[in-house]
Amino acid sequence: MRSAVVVGAGVGGLAAAGALARTGWQVTLLERGDRLRGDNAALLIWPNGVRALRALKLSDGLGAIASPAPSRGIRRPSGQWLVQPDDVAEGDSDASVVVHREDLHDTLVAGLGEKIDIRTGVQIRTVRCVPGEQPSVSDGQNTWQADVVVAADGLDSVVRRRLVPESSAVAAGCAAWRAVIPWYRAPKLPSDAAGTGGETLGAGHRFRYALLGERGSAGASTRGGVYWAATVPGASRPEPPETQLNLLRRWFAGWHAPIGDLLAATEPDDLIQHPVAELRPLPRTFAFPGGTGGVVLLGDAAHAMSHHLGQGACLALEDAATLSALLQEAIPGRTLGGALDAYTRARRPRLARILRQSRRVGAVYSANSTLVVRARDAALGLTPNRLLGRASASVRQWRPPA
Repeated sequence: MRSAVVVGAGVGGLAAAGALARTGWQVTLLERGDRLRGDNAALLIWPNGVRALRALKLSDGLGAIASPAPSRGIRRPSGQWLVQPDDVAEGDSDASVVVHREDLHDTLVAGLGEKIDIRTGVQIRTVRCVPGEQPSVSDGQNTWQADVVVAADGLDSVVRRRLVPESSAVAAGCAAWRAVIPWYRAPKLPSDAAGTGGETLGAGHRFRYALLGERGSAGASTRGGVYWAATVPGASRPEPPETQLNLLRRWFAGWHAPIGDLLAATEPDDLIQHPVAELRPLPRTFAFPGGTGGVVLLGDAAHAMSHHLGQGACLALEDAATLSALLQEAIPGRTLGGALDAYTRARRPRLARILRQSRRVGAVYSANSTLVVRARDAALGLTPNRLLGRASASVRQWRPPA
């Protein structure tokens, strides 16, 4: 039987492991945490991510856990529209949605099935990928060999560092936080468009929020509420969550409703600070031959980038859908190597293009001097389709392989 070892149980790792198992692979899933778990935040799944879930046969339960994404317009801190919602080109008719990460995690875990061998508390330390030997990974005590090793171990991937030491994570120059406020302590929301969520852009500061379900009912999810995400210039903050939350309240003081109320209703335990970094340079290949197959990089392990386009999870799902389609009929030692090479050819050009777009959009969002902010706001007001709509449309128009 064809065998695979998947390193990392994040969104991409869970999706890839489940897809391979459903197509007849014997899969071992290795996770460094003590159990499989999602974090207490949420994420936006754009149309390309929804299509990837559909290709992975994981979209059936999405309607029960997902909420419509808010307007894609952009406001100034005063509340005045900087980019009207209709001015941002969608590029396709598929709907974007917001999901609680734990709900998505539960969906992906359910998709693993019962035949996968799950090992938790495994910290990979060594990787071996040479001609004539099965690729393998080891934690220093145990070694796992397979036809294919899928490295989905995130931004600080041990597997990538061993195989592509020249590619490393570089800080993006900003700090970011996320939180979900449960409905029982969420503030009253405005009755206008601001009450349904949206995005606000200031001098280097950015605040986004969206509704998870409706107040008093979260559909099939018990994790409804208001999700928000904030970005500020500078490095990650080392202070305790209480101090970080007080800083956020100060930085966003005076911004239009309900931003101040959302931060006031947030508790320190809700707050999740996450690293914002980019992989430089992008690896020249995502597949490394060895034995009857090889090692392949997936998700942030292959192409971590800053969060300005909000595509991290969606791109990992794209990777998993592409890899599973290419490996569905691959035979170890005969066609598997070619399938892994095809994965790089299918993914790398798109990801290199998105990385460039992310940098351009990041430059727009990170403007913080008065003159530069005025110039940016004027440009966005005049040509939003060219500056933002075109980039987001090209990112979202991905289709899964046949």
